[in-house]
Amino acid sequence: MRRQWGALLLGALLCAHGLASSPECACGRSHFTCAVSALGECTCIPAQWQCDGDNDCGDHSDEDGCILPTCSPLDFHCDNGKCIRRSWVCDGDNDCEDDSDEQDCPPRECEEDEFPCQNGYCIRSLWHCDGDNDCGDNSDEQCDMRKCSDKEFRCSDGSCIAEHWYCDGDTDCKDGSDEENCPSAVPAPPCNLEEFQCAYGRCILDIYHCDGDDDCGDWSDESDCSSHQPCRSGEFMCDSGLCINAGWRCDGDADCDDQSDERNCTTSMCTAEQFRCHSGRCVRLSWRCDGEDDCADNSDEENCENTGSPQCALDQFLCWNGRCIGQRKLCNGVNDCGDNSDESPQQNCRPRTGEENCNVNNGGCAQKCQMVRGAVQCTCHTGYRLTEDGHTCQDVNECAEEGYCSQGCTNSEGAFQCWCETGYELRPDRRSCKALGPEPVLLFANRIDIRQVLPHRSEYTLLLNNLENAIALDFHHRRELVFWSDVTLDRILRANLNGSNVEEVVSTGLESPGGLAVDWVHDKLYWTDSGTSRIEVANLDGAHRKVLLWQNLEKPRAIALHPMEGMDIRRISFDTEDLSDDVIPLADVRSAVALDWDSRDDHVYWTDVSTDTISRAKWDGTGQEVVVDTSLESPAGLAIDWVTNKLYWTDAGTDRIEVANTDGSMRTVLIWENLDRPRDIVVEPMGGYMYWTDWGASPKIERAGMDASGRQVIISSNLTWPNGLAIDYGSQRLYWADAGMKTIEFAGLDGSKRKVLIGSQLPHPFGLTLYGERIYWTDWQTKSIQSADRLTGLDRETLQENLENLMDIHVFHRRRPPVSTPCAMENGGCSHLCLRSPNPSGFSCTCPTGINLLSDGKTCSPGMNSFLIFARRIDIRMVSLDIPYFADVVVPINITMKNTIAIGVDPQEGKVYWSDSTLHRISRANLDGSQHEDIITTGLQTTDGLAVDAIGRKVYWTDTGTNRIEVGNLDGSMRKVLVWQNLDSPRAIVLYHEMGFMYWTDWGENAKLERSGMDGSDRAVLINNNLGWPNGLTVDKASSQLLWADAHTERIEAADLNGANRHTLVSPVQHPYGLTLLDSYIYWTDWQTRSIHRADKGTGSNVILVRSNLPGLMDMQAVDRAQPLGFNKCGSRNGGCSHLCLPRPSGFSCACPTGIQLKGDGKTCDPSPETYLLFSSRGSIRRISLDTSDHTDVHVPVPELNNVISLDYDSVDGKVYYTDVFLDVIRRADLNGSNMETVIGRGLKTTDGLAVDWVARNLYWTDTGRNTIEASRLDGSCRKVLINNSLDEPRAIAVFPRKGYLFWTDWGHIAKIERANLDGSERKVLINTDLGWPNGLTLDYDTRRIYWVDAHLDRIESADLNGKLRQVLVSHVSHPFALTQQDRWIYWTDWQTKSIQRVDKYSGRNKETVLANVEGLMDIIVVSPQRQTGTNACGVNNGGCTHLCFARASDFVCACPDEPDSRPCSLVPGLVPPAPRATGMSEKSPVLPNTPPTTLYSSTTRTRTSLEEVEGRCSERDARLGLCARSNDAVPAAPGEGLHISYAIGGLLSILLILVVIAALMLYRHKKSKFTDPGMGNLTYSNPSYRTSTQEVKIEAIPKPAMYNQLCYKKEGGPDHNYTKEKIKIVEGICLLSGDDAEWDDLKQLRSSRGGLLRDHVCMKTDTVSIQASSGSLDDTETEQLLQEEQSECSSVHTAATPERRGSLPDTGWKHERKLSSESQV
Repeated sequence: MRRQWGALLLGALLCAHGLASSPECACGRSHFTCAVSALGECTCIPAQWQCDGDNDCGDHSDEDGCILPTCSPLDFHCDNGKCIRRSWVCDGDNDCEDDSDEQDCPPRECEEDEFPCQNGYCIRSLWHCDGDNDCGDNSDEQCDMRKCSDKEFRCSDGSCIAEHWYCDGDTDCKDGSDEENCPSAVPAPPCNLEEFQCAYGRCILDIYHCDGDDDCGDWSDESDCSSHQPCRSGEFMCDSGLCINAGWRCDGDADCDDQSDERNCTTSMCTAEQFRCHSGRCVRLSWRCDGEDDCADNSDEENCENTGSPQCALDQFLCWNGRCIGQRKLCNGVNDCGDNSDESPQQNCRPRTGEENCNVNNGGCAQKCQMVRGAVQCTCHTGYRLTEDGHTCQDVNECAEEGYCSQGCTNSEGAFQCWCETGYELRPDRRSCKALGPEPVLLFANRIDIRQVLPHRSEYTLLLNNLENAIALDFHHRRELVFWSDVTLDRILRANLNGSNVEEVVSTGLESPGGLAVDWVHDKLYWTDSGTSRIEVANLDGAHRKVLLWQNLEKPRAIALHPMEGMDIRRISFDTEDLSDDVIPLADVRSAVALDWDSRDDHVYWTDVSTDTISRAKWDGTGQEVVVDTSLESPAGLAIDWVTNKLYWTDAGTDRIEVANTDGSMRTVLIWENLDRPRDIVVEPMGGYMYWTDWGASPKIERAGMDASGRQVIISSNLTWPNGLAIDYGSQRLYWADAGMKTIEFAGLDGSKRKVLIGSQLPHPFGLTLYGERIYWTDWQTKSIQSADRLTGLDRETLQENLENLMDIHVFHRRRPPVSTPCAMENGGCSHLCLRSPNPSGFSCTCPTGINLLSDGKTCSPGMNSFLIFARRIDIRMVSLDIPYFADVVVPINITMKNTIAIGVDPQEGKVYWSDSTLHRISRANLDGSQHEDIITTGLQTTDGLAVDAIGRKVYWTDTGTNRIEVGNLDGSMRKVLVWQNLDSPRAIVLYHEMGFMYWTDWGENAKLERSGMDGSDRAVLINNNLGWPNGLTVDKASSQLLWADAHTERIEAADLNGANRHTLVSPVQHPYGLTLLDSYIYWTDWQTRSIHRADKGTGSNVILVRSNLPGLMDMQAVDRAQPLGFNKCGSRNGGCSHLCLPRPSGFSCACPTGIQLKGDGKTCDPSPETYLLFSSRGSIRRISLDTSDHTDVHVPVPELNNVISLDYDSVDGKVYYTDVFLDVIRRADLNGSNMETVIGRGLKTTDGLAVDWVARNLYWTDTGRNTIEASRLDGSCRKVLINNSLDEPRAIAVFPRKGYLFWTDWGHIAKIERANLDGSERKVLINTDLGWPNGLTLDYDTRRIYWVDAHLDRIESADLNGKLRQVLVSHVSHPFALTQQDRWIYWTDWQTKSIQRVDKYSGRNKETVLANVEGLMDIIVVSPQRQTGTNACGVNNGGCTHLCFARASDFVCACPDEPDSRPCSLVPGLVPPAPRATGMSEKSPVLPNTPPTTLYSSTTRTRTSLEEVEGRCSERDARLGLCARSNDAVPAAPGEGLHISYAIGGLLSILLILVVIAALMLYRHKKSKFTDPGMGNLTYSNPSYRTSTQEVKIEAIPKPAMYNQLCYKKEGGPDHNYTKEKIKIVEGICLLSGDDAEWDDLKQLRSSRGGLLRDHVCMKTDTVSIQASSGSLDDTETEQLLQEEQSECSSVHTAATPERRGSLPDTGWKHERKLSSESQV
């Protein structure tokens, strides 16, 4: 053992050393660094592969700590990645196995006998400080002082040691307090002959001397061992005398305390299967070069070569180039390997046709759907597994698998439930069981003694010593005996558990008894003997010894027993001679007591007093079901009325006799008075009687009609424990067994002619039955089934014996006498139950519990009229006040309740309303349990109070989590926040509709009782002193009083409706919670007593118990449906209000749903908020109105939200667009949640940013996974990649349609904020310094500024549209993610504070929290009519474009999608290309009818030197798509123009082009010294075709006119000017390229003369050009001035930054339309 501990410690040191000395790996900003391998290798993967659910590193280090959205909407995602049912969250069970499902849960109130754990669990108080971590967070074991037993000594530090260790000379307490203040005069006791005395006087057994263990504590027993007896064979003696294993000699480990085992060792000591370290240590050869330092000097890892291709992990794919990627990246349409091997046909990649898609009918999957290798793959929710068809799911039977429950398990659909055997209790983890009773003791044998150890303590005490060779050991707890076998003495012995009374049990016939086991149920002793090769059994005293097994046994050793108690139901066949019995295969039978049967459908019925249920099954065990499982405490008797198919039973816990249909329906109480422990029951349908035994304080046998009529006692004397009953229908006799009198007797059915049938040798009879001429009974003590003659009691015989826990007994046959009954015909005319009764009537009609029979004697009332209804966390129950007894009935709502708290009733419609704080919803159902529906499912946290306004048809509720009081219609619609300020923990709420008041309690830090109008007006505090935990609240309208229950002051008090005249009604009450009032009584629920009480409402006297044994009691309401509801203040037409009409003391007021304003008429509401925030929080989209001051979030009911990141809004169609990165889709929906549709459903990875161009009707998004910016039409068509280069981690995106700009943030390796035109052209970096993680981005369209948040630098900044005038708005924000702007405010979401906040956009001050405590906050936008305004050229008829129209700074372009559709695409506005012919030649297409004559062909069509040149460059594919014109396909001219105009224009263009080439060439040569590299220029251009490809190309310094010059041509004549537009454009191009200051001055003089000349002109350019220029190219000041004078919206040339200087060239295009508005002034 010492060597093993040494090895573990060494391993820990090696691990720590390896971590400390590992090399550091540094991957780029855009890459993730995997964990360093064992060989010190570094692996880098793309950053977007981190946390994608794929093992890309091979060691899962890229997925560690990730919270991936891999769970379905019905599931909860644990921190460790596990998916569990969402209903399991905050249920007290550690279902996640990392407790993440139980974090941030509302605290649960623990009972008085429970200990509250810090994690919210409640455990037994007895488990506190018992050494077991029962809470799961060890909070129950954070104890200062633990109680020591009577045989223990308490150390000063609170620990406990054995009492005899006190002052024994050995320091056993850590603080040495056990050896302090010891009497020094007391000499050390002398040791006997079999003991060794330590140096300080302590005595230990002599065999511990020189055994290598420090038993003395000072090693004195291990010193001077050289003269000690030599070591045994196979051992090596150290120089100190210590004996160790001989194999440890010279193994490199110092096992001797003096290291003598490693001296004088040669190098040949390692075997062939070992490797010798430099230190001489031998390690396994297989450990050589395994990446771990096993030698401790790293010699086993030296000279290791990493050869061969890398071996990928099991869940990785090996690319052809040797790279490892995650399996999920196979066949995803992306070249992740780099050599396309992951997308090759060899990997069986299916073509991504789009036909199979998870977005279409969920891919045909029953539950979850995902795309794998281009194909649909179905998966299932937690608790289900996929069937063989690959689509449907079936329930997983967790109970059939190991590891779910430590003891019992019950499976259900999609779930399971654990339970514990008797004597154990389920721990808060709902999985494991903890033994009840005293602390367990661990016994172990050590050959010469038997010791006992208390768990969780290191001390042990000696139980028995001076033994020879004790091997096997077992105990009998009930008899307090310990048994052991001694293989030296060959005997089995026993003693008391305190070590006394040692005696031999078996002393003969043993050779080597090595195994021992005690059957504690049947009091038997089992053992194995490897010498005789037998297994034997005997009584505990060794008597009645018997050999059980002796054949085919060679060396039997260990033995264990599982003595199951009688937890089964058996049958004995009378058709066989041996009367053999077999077990009916039933599940979960734990303590079956009563039995009966029904031959009509071959059912057997039984009661179980452990589960408190009544069940039934077929004789073969099939069809097992529970028929009654509520309001049972100890169902001890059972009888079947085979005539009317009724089930009768007795309950010794509730002292009732009840009846129901055989399926458990229509249950009713028959007898509830003067019963004291009723036991067995039998029925006699022929006479209409039932009989039962009662073994309470006054034992008796009674009978009554089967309808409870004519009750009488028939036997009351000479009875003690009357148990079983049986009826002899032939002789009209009643038989019974009395376990106290030890007799079986009989009498007539009226109790006369009583006679003892059997009066001897009946130790403990229990069950009784008759068949034929025999009587059968069970006996607990003899554990047998016996029979005798039913008339004489003679001829007794035993059918079966040695049967444990025998209970009831019945004989199944098919000869029960037939009976004619009126109930057989149309149920006797009864509406519900028809029961047999004695003649003359023969039957009577009865109603289910709590319902009265109407005057006709046959029909039951529709339901209870007057009743209590209360919540019990997991169910809702009713107690009828219409009947003379109190019986609770479960409302049969077919759902799972987790934590039902508040309750209310609508007596008009007969519906019950309740809140569930775990499921976070408010629901309702009919009082009969039907028509269940959830009315409020969002925005709830802990709904503690609920009140139904049956008159005004509203529901009110309080929420302790959100600290709000809200109201809504009874169906949950038109929800409105009434009170939200100065609330701490609002609890109960009651209404007084006639007065227009609502009252509520608040048990926060300053407890108080408040009142306001039912519309939230006129709020006032009534009582705020001497309050602790004001829980229940009710109004006594008759006496105008307010009553409340306080669980802290333990009082029920009353006051008038103004809070005055306060007085105490009932005191003390232990822990009242719910309080209600009806007629002259008050009723309350009590947590402590787990009961419902009643008292007089005026005096508080006459307190009685209504119902008890009801754990989990919560709110309660008293209802009388016969009382009139009262007058509705809002009248018949809702008071004229369009939405909500709410009472108030002075009448009523109209109100609007949360966030919507009331119009000036005071009655009508706007249809929706005008201005509001719209934000996403992963699983939801919500809005916050900015029109109202309450800032309450309202959920937008969009279905199927999983992980929503980004969103935007289209004000034209009123739709919200959002990205879901769990499904990798972009979707849209109406704001009412309807018309949800997928816009983009494929080809997305991580869509972080989204923007809507409300003018051109385009959609833009960033994809961080693919590093692209894309666009499409709003319906998802015409998808096109705009930018796909120089993007690292594009995040937020925003559009400015009026200016034609597109902005985005990039938080990759080099963080930056960029701008481009809406078509992706003229891309420009605005900001790339002093940035960390630029997340959110928004535009202020009024002030022309951009705002962004930086989550790394923790600040909010802004700049103008050119990236200038940058300023920090807010510093020290926690972790901002997204932001938006409205009016003077900047709003943002913050991950760390889980809140939405805002500041003044001008000063950065007035910071305030808009909404707090919101998990998973993501994007946020403002929806306002002031946001999406303005227009551009694409706003009318899509600019004449066939597919995509992109507005730019001053013009627009047409574009084609990346994947052509069925429509021909044209880049020429107004031109629709014809469909391609078979010959491949295209035809002319006319101009669209609605296209004006001045429509542009294209604002970015490449300049052509001649038609022939274009024709030569145009590919056949481009020609088919209509992307270029040919000589025989001229573009038609506008109406009125002839062919000569085209020739004239062509000639003019040719001349101008030649002039531009010559001028540019001359100027370039003249000024070429201005460039840094005369031999090479760096040009980046973008191709305007629909197959955009942006690339870096190298061009020679000699300029090409087609690239460097930009031409404008005049399409129509204009005003007479000195300078034509052609000249101006040429001069501007020359000035741009030359950089001459004088030429710039000339250009500026020309600008003033252009006026409206260019309004009718169109600019054409060849490319968007970016030139790597020298620092002397342009003057930045003049450039900036030129930009400020008039920003070009036609084309631009940008100067890239050089190491010496950063500069940018101005836009050189001309505006075709100058807007003399406030835009330029701003």
